[in-house]
This record gives sequence, structure tokens and C-alpha cells, in this order.
Amino acid sequence: MKTPSSIHLSVLDQSPVRQGGTARQALLETVQLAQHAEALGYTRFWVSEHHNSESLAGTTPEVLMAHLAGQTKHIRIGSGGVMLPHYSALKVAENFRLLEGLFPNRIDLGIGRAPGADRLTAQVLNPSNQFSEQDFIEQLMDLDRYLTDRADPETIQTKIKAAPLIDTVPELWLLSSSGQSGLFAAYLGMAFTFAHFINPHGGPEAVQQYREKFRPSTRLPKSAASMAIFVLCADTEEKAQELEDTLALQMTLLETGSRGPTPPYATVRDYPLAPAQRARLEYNRQRMVSGTPLQVKMQLEKLAAEYGVDEIMAVTITYDFQDRLRSYELLAEAFALQPVVDAEQVEA
Repeated sequence: MKTPSSIHLSVLDQSPVRQGGTARQALLETVQLAQHAEALGYTRFWVSEHHNSESLAGTTPEVLMAHLAGQTKHIRIGSGGVMLPHYSALKVAENFRLLEGLFPNRIDLGIGRAPGADRLTAQVLNPSNQFSEQDFIEQLMDLDRYLTDRADPETIQTKIKAAPLIDTVPELWLLSSSGQSGLFAAYLGMAFTFAHFINPHGGPEAVQQYREKFRPSTRLPKSAASMAIFVLCADTEEKAQELEDTLALQMTLLETGSRGPTPPYATVRDYPLAPAQRARLEYNRQRMVSGTPLQVKMQLEKLAAEYGVDEIMAVTITYDFQDRLRSYELLAEAFALQPVVDAEQVEA
């Protein structure tokens, strides 16, 4: 029997749409994947926020989270993340307090600053958004006060409370692909996750800086950090390479304005690439790990050591949903994850 790893594994799912598929199929697959991840012993299942996209169906994480939490029993359900500049801090606090009230001690509120879309779409979502760093910091502070019922003198929270008023608080995580939000997380006493699947450089330094500058809060007495990366695990090296080639090409095409669904490998194999695109494709391979279970495990353990974290969030996008399920299954086996067992099952 394999010994359980000291590394916790979680899932960040983006509800990818494949060529020939539909957004509804993608969302139903996210539900199935959440149940699969829970049965395999993953720690968290987060869903993302993207807009004006043909390739990703997840636009409203808090709505999808409510359904996912109702379709699972133990796994933590979260946002990866809610793009705070699009919304009012009060409304986000109310959304997540309601979720926490329905599913106590199972809700994570992952907060992002990026648009999750192009600038035009972001402007339509919130016409008053000035993309200001100071505005974002003030929103974070307001959100924190609403969620903890802490009303500093002369703040709006002395007059307005985020309802429903409940006893537990969702875990607060700040997401970043540059490290700047890591400093915000440290200052405000929040947990921090670095998006290696977006930016493969600077992550270990960002986490180290976060830990060095962390200020304990009533919510989080000591620092907590994780990293997120594309993971493609397969039974053979050849299959893993196909999955990597497909995802690397899709990411490269997305960067040049192609928002199309995930293509099959047959389309990818002979795709004509300009020299600049080929160079970018090789860069995008740094955003992922792929291979057989043992190969992937070794790569992830090395990354966990470099980052100084004990939790990794795996992001997996494949054309075939069965490949996605299999990747998470093989990964769980490699790390000997232990699923939560229902008390009633033990009694039976």
C-alpha cells in the first residue's frame, strides 16, 4: 500500500468547452468532476470566473458553487476566484455568507484582481472600474470587515452588516500571478495562492515574500499558501505528450485572440505555427507538468519544495472528458490520497 503524501492536492476547474461540445455539457462535467474529486480524496474544488469566452463556461462561480456544494458532502468548495473589482464588496460578502450558512466550514472565497476577460468586457461589467490598486485594497478591507463583522470607527460597516449573520466565516484566499497580491494577503492576514498556470516565473519568491511579511489575523493566525498549475497525467508518456501538445497550442492561440473551444489532438498534430507562435508554445509548456503518474509526482514534489507549500491545485483541460477524469484519478493514486468516509458508512 502506498503511503499518503504530505502534499495536499486540490482542483481548480474552469469548465472547459471542447470543439463540438456545448457549454451545458461543460458545466455538467464540472459537477461530475467535483464528485469524482471528492471520492478520490482531494481537499478543495474551486471554480473560476471568465467572461466573453467560447472556451470556458464558468462565468459565475458563486452560483456554480451552490450547486456543487449541494451535489457533494465533504470536499471544500470555492472560487478561484471571484474578480472583486467587478462587484461591490458588500454583495460578494452576502453571496459567500449565504453559501457559508448553507454549507458551514466548506466554503472558500478566492479573490482575484485580474479582469477574467478582455478590458472592454471588464469595463461593461463595472463601468466605474478604474483598475486602481488602491481601489482594490480598499475593497479587500471592506470585504474583510463585512465577513468578520468588524466595524472600524468611521467605516461604513458601523451602519451596514452583511447578511445573513452567521457564526462561521469562509476561508479567504487571495490569488495572484505576479506576487503583488501576495503582499496584500500578508498585510491583511489572508491565505495566498500563486497561479503558476498563468505565470511560470516568480512564484517561489512571491510565496517567500508573503510568508516573511505575513501579519496574523483573527481569521488566520499563521500564513497559508498554495500554488496552482496545469497538470496532465496519463497512463503512458505518449498519451501525456498528446495532452500537453493540445493544451500548449490552445493557450498559445488564446494569447493571439482565438477564444475557441479545446481542439482534439488530430487538429493539433499538424497545426501550422509561425516562428513567434512556436516560441510562445514552448514558453507555455512551462505553465504545466505532464507525464505518467510517477513522473508527475516527482515534478510536483519538486515544485512544492521550491515554493515551500504543502498544497497544490491541479488545473486540467483536455479535449476528452474521460482523459480529464483519468488524469485526476492517476494523480490521486500517485499521492495516495485518502477520501473522507461517511460515519454512516463506517457504522454500516
